[in-house]
Amino acid sequence: MGSPDAPFPPILPPVAGIGLRAPHVLEIIEHRPAIGWLEAHPENYMGDGGPPHVQLNAIRQEYDLSFHAVGLSLGSAEGIDARHVRRLRDLAHRYEPTLVSDHLSWSVAGGVYLNDLLPLPLTEEALNIVCANVDAVQSALGRRILVENPSTYIAFQHSPIPEPEFLSELSQRTGCGLLLDVNNIYVSAMNLGFDPRHYLMAVPGERVEEIHLAGHALSRRDGREVRIDDHGSPVCDAVWRLYAEALWRFGPRPTLVEWDTDVPPLATLLAEAEMADRYLQTCREETS
Repeated sequence: MGSPDAPFPPILPPVAGIGLRAPHVLEIIEHRPAIGWLEAHPENYMGDGGPPHVQLNAIRQEYDLSFHAVGLSLGSAEGIDARHVRRLRDLAHRYEPTLVSDHLSWSVAGGVYLNDLLPLPLTEEALNIVCANVDAVQSALGRRILVENPSTYIAFQHSPIPEPEFLSELSQRTGCGLLLDVNNIYVSAMNLGFDPRHYLMAVPGERVEEIHLAGHALSRRDGREVRIDDHGSPVCDAVWRLYAEALWRFGPRPTLVEWDTDVPPLATLLAEAEMADRYLQTCREETS
């Protein structure tokens, strides 16, 4: 195993961006608001043409762009869908995103795509599978990718490798970078009962190339509180505080605000991104 031979593209500047969502596309094209960068789900653009590509091309002319995939199924024991990877490769060649990422999860079984990012047992066997799949994707794309930590709701009975160690080993073996989702850390910590700050301290900071922020929902299931990573509300105060600790630990990193359900007006996302930029500026001032 190892990192791909192709040169690594330059990383994004350490500023805040937002996820590109359909209700905001025309407004962004028309008004060109001050946004550090935009993130798109490449699966939304795997058709051959039409208005989505016209719009994405217009946006790419004005903004840095990253691709955040949801369909690679990096944890699939059946291996990677070569057709899906070829489509992603073609899109990456067309739009030249600065970063490409996906999740530590699986979503394909028997050729059937499941509309979810399903968790993995953190075992040596699973690590070998994910490493092989990440290697295959990076080889096909000719570039490295980032892998995002998941949000979790229950623990596997046998999952002996701590998640930060699993991600660190994955990065070491394959050369991939890490996308640290601070909201996912907080959600998992509250659901499973661990200290999110300990998780941050165990993450290899030199491997973290991007940070995600999002809102989550609080629900009650079977008499207990459960945090649901629904990306449907503002970033909560506890996640902002954890984000500040992450910046103190790792230094400024490109930071994305995600909002996927109950999508608000564009101004609301821009305000969240401005908040992240203030944290980034404070971090730069304190470390200069």
